[in-house]
Amino acid sequence: MQLQPVQDVTAFVLAGGKSSRMGQDKAFLELGGQTLLDRALNLGRSVASEVVIVGEVTKFMSVGRAFEDVYPGHGPLGGIHAALRSSSTALNLVLAVDLPFVERDFLAYLVAEASRSGAMVTVPQTRDGRQVLCAVYHRDFAEVAEKALRAGRNKIDSLFSQMETRTISQEELARMGFAENMFRNLNTPEEFARAEKELDAASARG
Repeated sequence: MQLQPVQDVTAFVLAGGKSSRMGQDKAFLELGGQTLLDRALNLGRSVASEVVIVGEVTKFMSVGRAFEDVYPGHGPLGGIHAALRSSSTALNLVLAVDLPFVERDFLAYLVAEASRSGAMVTVPQTRDGRQVLCAVYHRDFAEVAEKALRAGRNKIDSLFSQMETRTISQEELARMGFAENMFRNLNTPEEFARAEKELDAASARG
């Protein structure tokens, strides 16, 4: 399935996590000859002309443009807020750095649905819940996020009831031919080792 990328969109890679369970910075781990950061940046470039990193500026300045959280220590919502505060486009793809298996065609579909629906948030949902770190946010979501952050509320999907949300259901994912397990993230050395084995096996088959 080939979909035309929507031009009025910026992609943001969230790379500011502490990687405490991994024991080292996930962004610079190499998987299949590419760092997770490079993989995420390339995925972002498949649907957006501009791709920006959300994380420590001094750490990522040699890789690309980066912004830091305005409200540090508040988890991914702080990163999403920083992304949207810095954005010049209405639509913004947010992608976590540790989601290397997300399909390019799915991101194109996600952005196209966000553009078509005009919803504040366009987000896939699997049996594990809403995939809030692989979603498209309208720039105006920054205001909602800021109010929540100031109030000490960091849970992202609890904010969606306040706004129009386009949910791409588990059934829709299956109907469109997208694999639900593409949203699995890599948090531990064991999960990373499993991903390496899978890539090696895929390369051997291909």
